Amino acid sequence: MITARVTSKGQVTIPKEIRDKLGVHTGEDVGFEEKDGMLVISKVVTKSPFDKWVGKLKDLEGQRSDDLVREARGHDNSR
Repeated sequence: MITARVTSKGQVTIPKEIRDKLGVHTGEDVGFEEKDGMLVISKVVTKSPFDKWVGKLKDLEGQRSDDLVREARGHDNSR
């Protein structure tokens, strides 16, 4: 069993071995949840609002952004 001491402010340093197992780094959040009479600690994974767009433009791969903007604006490239 790995242990840690609680400070007078109620703080606990998460031992390095546990941080490594959880993949928790400085500035990241951890969550505490009670399950079946036990306290469970886990890394909080916050999703970016942009995650839903990842891979949506896969069919445009290899095209130049300038050309895509011209097309979107309705510019005629043949002139």
